[in-house]
Amino acid sequence: MSFAASFAAVLLAVMLVGGSGMVVAGAGARDDLSGVVGLLVLSAMVSGFVSVFVVAGMLSLHVLRRRRTWALLRSVGMTPRQVRRLVTAEALVVAVLASAAGCVLAVPYAAAMAEFMRMTGLAPTSVPVEVTSGPFILALVVGLAVTLLAARGAARKAVRVGPLEVLRESAAQRRLLSWPRAVSGAVALGGGIALLFLVPQVKAVAAVPTGLGATMALCVGASALGPVALRGMGRLLGAVAVRLDPGAGMLAGSSLVAQPRRAMAAASPAMLTVALACTFLFAVATGDAAAGVTRTGPSAWAAPMLVGSAVAYTVISVLNATAMTMTERTEEIRLLRTLGITPRQLTRMVCWETLTVTCAGALLGTGIAAASLTALGEAATGRPWFAYSVPQYAGLVLVCAVSGLAGALTSTRKARHGSLRHDG
Repeated sequence: MSFAASFAAVLLAVMLVGGSGMVVAGAGARDDLSGVVGLLVLSAMVSGFVSVFVVAGMLSLHVLRRRRTWALLRSVGMTPRQVRRLVTAEALVVAVLASAAGCVLAVPYAAAMAEFMRMTGLAPTSVPVEVTSGPFILALVVGLAVTLLAARGAARKAVRVGPLEVLRESAAQRRLLSWPRAVSGAVALGGGIALLFLVPQVKAVAAVPTGLGATMALCVGASALGPVALRGMGRLLGAVAVRLDPGAGMLAGSSLVAQPRRAMAAASPAMLTVALACTFLFAVATGDAAAGVTRTGPSAWAAPMLVGSAVAYTVISVLNATAMTMTERTEEIRLLRTLGITPRQLTRMVCWETLTVTCAGALLGTGIAAASLTALGEAATGRPWFAYSVPQYAGLVLVCAVSGLAGALTSTRKARHGSLRHDG
């Protein structure tokens, strides 16, 4: 499960970055397409950030899920250095194979993106796809470098803990944040807030890129510091679940409060989806409203199309992250079944926990997007206002929730309904 999810994350990241780079290179070489180059560059920025964010998160989750495996290897004599080498070798194999496949798929993806631009009227003529080495090199850097850095960083965390301590690890997490994570999260959060104050002060052409930069920095900060906020949000959202479904809701809320770091790993992709998609889509809508422009027909789909690939990628990561975190729960679910809880009650527990995590991620993403859009609205109209679409927002949250439920229910089906014996 985790190897497949990591492979898919790297493959799609390389495809997104490489394909977006080829479209930008092709449009930049044509004078008649100069009007759309800026929007394409913004779309490529979003795709690049999403790729790095998702790959780093997915690989870290993959390695951390196997901490007990590394602890067992250390208990039989493997040194921390050997564990790090093994983790790096595994990550390198995944990165090379996935990056190669992603480069192959980048060309048809770029061609499809260029055709959509022509069909929606965003580009006055067909956009040429510039198949050059630059986009492929950039995509390979994302695929290989980010994968190896994420794997090595997570491996260092795993080998710092003594073998027996890891094997005896309790369900509750006593330490929510390490010092490096807390410092990096605080720096990213401070940088995002500083960019928000800059948005109304920069030139009009730089307002949207600055606003997107603020959203990205705030997402990084929220992801790093999220376990602290998620523990409090888990208590509030868990209380709602308990009122609606006392037994299953109590179990779901307790798991979220006890394991906020694991919950944040599943909530981060939902947060990223809502934050970036809302910022990009509603920033365009706010600019159109400020200029008195009304888009109809194919042109109304231009902005959703440009951000659609990145959103689809984050939605897939929601499914993968939820499935990976829920796979850890198989033994816990079997234990609950031996205590007399029925499969139907366990299904409700999994659903409530997934919905609570998705809701927490969506709330964090909504807050980040609202802060960035308020700053962008002030830059465009002189007042803290922005345009938005309730159906588009509700659709994003619904897609995240459905994806999370699909991953959670699929990954725990055998534990909920199958044999109580562990099959290895």
